[in-house]
Amino acid sequence: MAKIIGSALPNIPWQEPPANTRTPFWRYDANPIIGRDGNAHSNSVFNSAVVPFKDGFAGVFRCDSLSISMDIFAGFSKDGLHWDIEDTPIHLVGDDPEVTTREYRYDPRVCYMDGKYYVTWCNGYHGPTIGIAWTDDFKTFHQMENAFLPYNRNGVLFPRKIQGRYMMMSRPSDTGHTPFGDIFVSQSEDMVYWGRHRFMMGAAKGDESAWQSMKIGPGPIPIETDEGWLLIYHGVINTCNGYVYRIGAALLDIDEPWKVKYRGKDYLLAPHELYECVGDVPNVTFPCATLTDAATGRIAMYYGCADTVTGLAFTTVDRVLDYIKKNSF
Repeated sequence: MAKIIGSALPNIPWQEPPANTRTPFWRYDANPIIGRDGNAHSNSVFNSAVVPFKDGFAGVFRCDSLSISMDIFAGFSKDGLHWDIEDTPIHLVGDDPEVTTREYRYDPRVCYMDGKYYVTWCNGYHGPTIGIAWTDDFKTFHQMENAFLPYNRNGVLFPRKIQGRYMMMSRPSDTGHTPFGDIFVSQSEDMVYWGRHRFMMGAAKGDESAWQSMKIGPGPIPIETDEGWLLIYHGVINTCNGYVYRIGAALLDIDEPWKVKYRGKDYLLAPHELYECVGDVPNVTFPCATLTDAATGRIAMYYGCADTVTGLAFTTVDRVLDYIKKNSF
């Protein structure tokens, strides 16, 4: 049996699987857990990040406003299911107004490392790039330098140094909806200067795994296991009805995480439910965060649904690894 390397989380949100589940993930039966009206001014709340914090949970949430401006907001929960999201966007503090001046902010991830919570997000700076900030209380957020030149999206940190360096995945992009996209790993000695860029994996070729044939991008913070890094990611296909976003997984080498050991041919979760298929952007399931319990191997995944609301799904590390090993390509 595979083991999650990390801490026990006895208060992880959880439901037992239904008898008829076909893929490793099963949905919370009260989805969506956060609706459009997550705070006073939101049109939609989705693609957001959650972590354990104190005796409960904290998160950074993408809330698009009633004017459809994109920004990130702090939120708190006792049980990981019922959330209080602040009405005012996160105020980022820093020494250089060239960096802290806001254009737009969306699709955050949160990574706990070295006693701090690092937030990465798609940051507007003459086009999309990866913004980085840290906090220790989810009240004051210290903005650092943007990691990369535009254009880039889906900046996802690994939760510890690897071979003495910080590492981050990203998906180089363009200014629009990006009809392409592969995952790369970049490395840094100080979380400011990023280099040593390595190709990890790209969109699937032909119809070998068509659900991820147009583009892919990293999702939640990778989960460390005794077999390697478990990466949950999103894949996109362009259909006659437009883009469709599904969720898959891969297992990465523990010391050289740009090397893929297994990559699932079949998806783990797809937009099948009404709240995943109908919304501001139909047919989207987009993962941004997981909670893990090392004692039981349980995983709770938060994901955006139709770019409108937030859903929750469950699995175990054994279910995911067994699934992708049996249908790897």
